[in-house]
Amino acid sequence: MTGIVVKAAYATVAEEDGLIFVGFVDARDESYALFRQPKTGGPLWFEVNDEDFGAEDAIETASLGPDGLALTLRPTSAGRFGFASAVTIRLKNCEDAEPALNRLRGMGVPGL
Repeated sequence: MTGIVVKAAYATVAEEDGLIFVGFVDARDESYALFRQPKTGGPLWFEVNDEDFGAEDAIETASLGPDGLALTLRPTSAGRFGFASAVTIRLKNCEDAEPALNRLRGMGVPGL
């Protein structure tokens, strides 16, 4: 399984223009994982490192484990993520991870 890894240093939750944003960022490499959804609900947008590497309804399932947040991408979305089938967001040293994870649960991330 080909995967992308984001070693998150901090997480952020924001609301702007009727949208909810949850981001996990590795400040050293400037890599990130971003989730976006309208405040009223609806499709969940997910992107990694660039808006070009993102799609709506891309996450098939998610789980929280010792390696962090593991996301399995839908096969139909693989092309949007450089043909990766999974994304792992490492949370070991991530500041504000719990509020971000709680918000993702409320956004309906499958499996959380």
